This record gives sequence, C-alpha cells and structure tokens, in this order.
Amino acid sequence: MYRLSKRLTAWLLLGASIIVIGSLYTRWYLTPVVTGRAMDVDVRPGEPLRLVATHLHAQGVLPHPLDLVLLARLRGDADAIRAGEYLVEPGTSVAALLELLKSGKVVMHSLTLVEGWTFTQVLASVETDPSLTHKLLDMDAAVVMDKLGHPDENPEGRFYPDTYQFPKGTSDVAFLERAYDVMQERLKTAWELRTPGLPYKSPYDALIMASIIEKETAQSQERGEIAGVFVRRLQKGMKLQTDPTVIYGLGAQYHGKITYKDLRTDTPYNTYTRYGLPPTPICMPSLASIEAALHPTPGDALYFVARGDGTHQFSATLKEQTAAVQKYQIEHHSP
Repeated sequence: MYRLSKRLTAWLLLGASIIVIGSLYTRWYLTPVVTGRAMDVDVRPGEPLRLVATHLHAQGVLPHPLDLVLLARLRGDADAIRAGEYLVEPGTSVAALLELLKSGKVVMHSLTLVEGWTFTQVLASVETDPSLTHKLLDMDAAVVMDKLGHPDENPEGRFYPDTYQFPKGTSDVAFLERAYDVMQERLKTAWELRTPGLPYKSPYDALIMASIIEKETAQSQERGEIAGVFVRRLQKGMKLQTDPTVIYGLGAQYHGKITYKDLRTDTPYNTYTRYGLPPTPICMPSLASIEAALHPTPGDALYFVARGDGTHQFSATLKEQTAAVQKYQIEHHSP
C-alpha cells in the first residue's frame, strides 16, 4: 500500500510538472506578448534584467514581467540583453522578445545631408534631429570643428552629402565625424585618380572647385563642361567670375537677386574682384561635382551663360558670350 501511494504521488508530481512545463512553454514560446501593432521599446544602458522587464511591462509590451526574468535566467541569458531601441512586431513571444533583446538589432534612424548645403544648413539639420544626442547645441563652427578633432579647419564643404543611418542616441559629434571621414575618403580616392595637369595645389583646392560646380548647375551632364571652363580660366590667369561665390561672400546681405553693386563689392569670395579660387568651399559638393572638378571635359569654352531652362550656353570667345548673354539674358527677359 505504501509503495502504491508513493508511486501515485510520483505520477501526480510528474503530471503536474508536465502541466506546468506545458503551460510555461505555451506562455513563453507560443503566446504573443504584442498584438495588433508593432511597438518601439527602449532598453537603457546598464539596466538590470528585472528593471528591463518592469519597463517593458510599463510600456505595455510584456503582460507578465516575471516571464522574461525567469526565461532569461533559465537559459543563462540574464546578462546578455543589449541596450538600444527595438521594434517589437505583432506576434512576438516572450522567447522571441528575449532573442530580439540579445541580438542588438536596434531600430535605425536616418538623416540626409543634401548636396549643395552650407555648413550652417548641415548644423541646423543635425541640431533638430530628435534621434541624435545633442552635445554641440549653440556652438559656433570653430568650436564644433575643435570638438570633432579638427581645430583650425573651416567646416564648409568638409562633410559628405548622403543619407546616414544610425541608432537612437548616437551623438551629433559621432554623426558629423562619420560624414567628415566619408568626405575625406571620397576626396582622397578621387584625387589619386585625377586628370594630370590640373591647376590645383591640393585636394582641398579640388574640393573648393567642386563646391562651385555644385552651385553652378543641377544638370549632371554639364558638370564636366563647367569644370572645364573654370580650369581653363585658372590656367590662363583669368578671374573665375562665378556668381555663387559672390552670393556666398555676401552672406546675410544677399536678398535673392544679385546686383551690379554686389559684383563690385569686394569680399574674399568675390571672384569678379579677385583672381584664383576662393579661400574655402562655398557648400557641400556631391561626388559627381568632385569627379567633374578632377576630370574636366576638354574643350575651348571660357564662358557660359544660363539659358533660363536650367541649362547653359557655352562660348569660346567673348564675342560669342556677348551674343549669348544678349539672347538668353537680355532678350529673354525683355517685356
């Protein structure tokens, strides 16, 4: 009788264990913790497992916070959870949630730096991005460059225009360091493959030229031709006479329409009053403009004028240029 009772007890315990294990397996591996819609969750750096579970419960992701704690400890994953922002999809179980938090596959945010932007525009976009951690707020350009590890460098044109992805909480310093490094890499590679005989003393000169090309045309097929005009003018000792540099030099004094007085107002960037390249880039050039600056289209054109449709008329002589200005600038705008 005692043996029968002992055997019955064992079977009952086994049965209860199977029921408990089955119930836990269902709760941990088969039952969704999130239904209806995906949810963003944040795991803060240094948070212990129990606190992570409590926060996930408070965010409405985890109905029973102890489920995550027990499963993680049973599997030896209590210290394997990684900080970051995660997207928990509908249908995710406790086990799948644990795997997600271990994976480090955090939500990636993006910010686009647009070709042709000035550094002021770049900084404004970075400062207002809510996914970045801001350490550079209200700092002027010189201080920013010092924080990036490049003191005494003018920031204009030194950041590569592209769409960058990054996890939430990335610092604005790290973001700008990345864009800076990409520009240096692209410029270095392009410089090494440049056309021989160009009138540039350094890659920085090519960057300055590329920024001018970027502002002169939005037509990809014209970049090389415009580069050719400017290169030939430099080689002949002619002034570049390009309006975008004048506009940049005027800064806040420019009000949307360039005037004869503006062209005569001397600044370090006025290529109507000064020879050679301006002292710095005037914007953030695209790779296409950099390539054009380093591989200008051969030819004899020394002038160009806007046709009014986004393209330009190129001329080899001042006489041809005068006729083109008459046709496209004077007659075209006459009442």
